[in-house]
Amino acid sequence: MQMNTPPRSTIRLTRRGRFALIATGAVVAGTAVAVPLLSLAKHGDTRPTSLVVPEGWRAAQIYAAVDKALARPAGTTKKSLAVAHLKLPNDAEGNPEGYLFPATYPLGPKASPQSLLSSMVDTANRRFNGAPVAAGAQRNAMNVYQAVTIASIVQAEAATKADMGKVARVVFNRLERGMPLQMDSTINYALNRSTLHTTAKDTRTQSPYNSYQRMGLPPTPIDNPGEQAMRAAISPTPGDWLYFVTVKPGDTRFTADYQQHLRNVAEFNAEQKKSASPSPK
Repeated sequence: MQMNTPPRSTIRLTRRGRFALIATGAVVAGTAVAVPLLSLAKHGDTRPTSLVVPEGWRAAQIYAAVDKALARPAGTTKKSLAVAHLKLPNDAEGNPEGYLFPATYPLGPKASPQSLLSSMVDTANRRFNGAPVAAGAQRNAMNVYQAVTIASIVQAEAATKADMGKVARVVFNRLERGMPLQMDSTINYALNRSTLHTTAKDTRTQSPYNSYQRMGLPPTPIDNPGEQAMRAAISPTPGDWLYFVTVKPGDTRFTADYQQHLRNVAEFNAEQKKSASPSPK
């Protein structure tokens, strides 16, 4: 199961300036604070006119944001799924994760949880079901839903948009070699949390989202990816990488050589010690 996999305690990386454990090239899913980003009407009107859904938010965050934007009791939007009749792919089995497309949505006087969720899913279908995405998914021997799942991982893992194609390639390379993805981001999703620390106990979590114990992709996307992450998922950057580590912000290193990766990790650890040292008085 853990072919060519080093002990996870030896490997760390950073993501967007934050630190997280890594096993073999993948890690923590970042989550934004679950509050809506609202645009207010002019002339002193305090009613929001639009809701901005950022890339990488999980469905649970979006439900909470819609509740807040529409001044509904907590849990209203999630409950509305039962009557929203969302046009999701069969593989989703009614779970809209991955299909609540990040964008700006107007909040008209008739806006409701159902209408907003429908708009998000309809937008995702327009973006994901076109010929480029369908052809790209087929070219990589997967369906569109699997492509969205990989895009969600890329969205969570890439330190920068420039790294997305390489992160996608790491995912493909590990899948093709029969190696577990071992992504802390999927464990965080299973545990409904966002943390920078994953323990050995966490990696034994009994969940289909535990990519330490389960081979292949998680059963659903783990967030709602944007277009750039989707493009990376269907057109990953060519390369043989299996590992990556962000030594410091702006310096993410990808490699197929485990020994080189260890050297990169050692440099990362040295950077952390340096930054943790108290400043001289």
